[in-house]
Amino acid sequence: MDLNLTDKVAVITGGSKGIGLAVAEAFGREGARVVVGSRTETPELAALRKRFDVAFHPVDLADADGGDALIQEAARRHGRIDVLVNNVGATSARSSFLDVDDAAWVRALNVTFLSAVRASRASLPHLLAHGEGAIVNISSINARLPFPMVVDYSAAKAALSNLTKAMSEEFAPRGVRVNAIAPGPVRTPFWTAPGGFAETVAAGTGGTAEEALDEVVPQQMGIATGRITEPQEVADLAVFLGSPRAGNITGAEFVIDGGQIKTT
Repeated sequence: MDLNLTDKVAVITGGSKGIGLAVAEAFGREGARVVVGSRTETPELAALRKRFDVAFHPVDLADADGGDALIQEAARRHGRIDVLVNNVGATSARSSFLDVDDAAWVRALNVTFLSAVRASRASLPHLLAHGEGAIVNISSINARLPFPMVVDYSAAKAALSNLTKAMSEEFAPRGVRVNAIAPGPVRTPFWTAPGGFAETVAAGTGGTAEEALDEVVPQQMGIATGRITEPQEVADLAVFLGSPRAGNITGAEFVIDGGQIKTT
């Protein structure tokens, strides 16, 4: 299927690894011109830049001016913006709500929620200028399935899901669609990196991190498909929602969790 993204300009926040990297690759494969914003360039992103029209702009999206700096760089480079994917987010395992101090709350909201607010605010004048475009917010099932180990992250993602609906109501009449994707566990460095959640689970079961991710996590979390999601599966959905093929889809949140959430 041709998604009609050739020469469209897509901006990806937090696109140096994990879901963001997969999203950048997916847009690149479709012929889009991609601008990735993150603090550092990973070897994987550097390799991707050699294969597709992908540019990297170093920026800390937790800073108040980070989102605006990224969007202005993309507009300067390409003259327009067609798609924004708000992907950046981060958390650490918490032992208790009582251990999350104000600094941690501020950090979670800055990285996971306000980064999307700022990038969206900066991109909307460009999207509205040509009366079409899309914003795709990478939320989480934790927005509706809060988990104490990531209590601050869950609250930030809930705010992002709410923002998605509010923005879609305001800007759909002017041609800009806003949707969200809510993944469950995804095979990213969030889980797989040294000290990541897979090792945390493995420490409690006595197995390896790989066994925890491939067996224990799907069983404990009730994932019906028996496996966690791959980054490319989220990316495929993001690139579709960002494309004109999804022209009448807005204000929606798409869960991709292998059947973990059981309620209707």
